[in-house]
Amino acid sequence: MQALLAGTLCWITTAIGAGVVFLKKNVSRKFLDAALGFAAGIMIAASIWSLIEPSMEMAESLGLIKWMPATFGFILGAICIRLADAYVPHLHLGLPQDEAEGVSTKWRRATLLVMAITMHNIPEGLAVGVLFGAAAAGIDPTGTATVAGAIALAIGISIQNLPEGMAVSMPLRGEGVSRWLSFNYGQLSGIVNPPSAVIGALAVIFIQPILPYALGFAAGAMIFVVVEELIPTSQRGGNTDIATMGTVIGFCVMMVLDITLG
Repeated sequence: MQALLAGTLCWITTAIGAGVVFLKKNVSRKFLDAALGFAAGIMIAASIWSLIEPSMEMAESLGLIKWMPATFGFILGAICIRLADAYVPHLHLGLPQDEAEGVSTKWRRATLLVMAITMHNIPEGLAVGVLFGAAAAGIDPTGTATVAGAIALAIGISIQNLPEGMAVSMPLRGEGVSRWLSFNYGQLSGIVNPPSAVIGALAVIFIQPILPYALGFAAGAMIFVVVEELIPTSQRGGNTDIATMGTVIGFCVMMVLDITLG
């Protein structure tokens, strides 16, 4: 239930970000690039402080090679997202429709944009769910996976979902799509967060030995998304310094959240 509520919060903040279309027809590319950079910083810090570090501490307490579960899970998570990237039709922000990735399809541009954001909401939801599942079940022998730490991660992911909702709805609104339809496309990109969070929680509760691997998996999936999509997209508009500072600020915000609350 905690994982479901946290995943729902992540979905709600995506919808709030998408809801900016009711206030403005467009936002400056400079602001959007800074916001995407900020989201990238949040995800990088969350991967380190909330996922990889606890994974290594758990592995050591269980008598495993300290770096092995995190490394194995990290690589597997990146591979899974890479496969999704190769086969699921999607379109990155700011690119023409003929540069859509994945298998060939006749899907509309709006649907392709939604799929791009949806793909990296899945590992975010899994990460939140894994931490809540571990904390609620008391299966972390090191005490690093706490409810407070899971809440910190959920807050961080929720914050960075605001610009992701805008990244879908605002470009569509700028192309003449109605406010309501633009909003719906934007909020739909976050609808996978609640089920992903529940799946992550159930996985570690019922298959407890996978916990350190699951944390590494979520981290690898998120870092792949950051490097393959968020950072390149934030740099594509020519606002490289602003986007980079957004990443730095996002990293610091998530680090402070995790250390303070976790």
